[in-house]
Amino acid sequence: MTAPLFGVVTDGGLDAYAGLNNAVPVAPFSVTFGETSYRTDELSREALFRELATNPTHPTSSQPTPQDWLEAYRRAGIGDVLAVTISTGLSGSRNAAEQARSLAGADVAVTIHDSRTLSAAQAFQVHAAATAAARGETLETALAWMAAVAQETELYFTIETLEYLRRGGRIGRVQATLGGLLDLKPVITVDKATGAYTTVGRARSYRGAIAALADRVTRTCGEGTPLRLGLLYGSEPADADTLLGLLTARHPIVWSGRAGVNPVLNVHTGPRALGVAAAPGPWPWER
Repeated sequence: MTAPLFGVVTDGGLDAYAGLNNAVPVAPFSVTFGETSYRTDELSREALFRELATNPTHPTSSQPTPQDWLEAYRRAGIGDVLAVTISTGLSGSRNAAEQARSLAGADVAVTIHDSRTLSAAQAFQVHAAATAAARGETLETALAWMAAVAQETELYFTIETLEYLRRGGRIGRVQATLGGLLDLKPVITVDKATGAYTTVGRARSYRGAIAALADRVTRTCGEGTPLRLGLLYGSEPADADTLLGLLTARHPIVWSGRAGVNPVLNVHTGPRALGVAAAPGPWPWER
């Protein structure tokens, strides 16, 4: 087996999939309820849902510290490291990664890549980078594969309530697009130019929003296009099954995986959320 030329690390913006090369060192985010803080690698989804249901204090999230990133660099176990971060339009994680790079010393050379996305779409890019590393490809090849994956991947999600985005101060363009009608269920994406949330659709019910997600994927990718799907669910795993069923009726599915939204992202979406990263056909390096 070819020895890797570099290691891959990422941050807690990732929602990892068992079926992808996502088992890389992670610089975790933190979630804080009042005076109590949890690293997201120490807080289960079930524990978060209990806190959201019973704790009167709205939680806040914190980006990884430079020390968290430095530990991830060291766990990569190799001198050259590729760090894949959540979008700088959503978090200051990249700034912490850059500070950690300055602390790493001459023995570690760190290249930082802003995914300009998060969650399942970030997982697709990490998979591209880790696959390149596992095959003994160069760092430049990994960056090219990630760029190709980023270009063709669309990420959409919906949430049952905007309350958690509002409380966290992240509603921004989502609220503006909805015109203040907070009873509507948005279809949200991450704008590829700005790396920030924006709304691309809306529905009057949560069930309607699930249908709107499927419609958006089909409209963007084209009816009948074979797809890779990274499905995401909050408190209701069956929501992912419903969305997969809608998409399977319209597209051959090349690959699909399911993952629960991680706690730091669930803080902002609220318990019930549903999302999908969709991309056409096989991976770029398999064509």
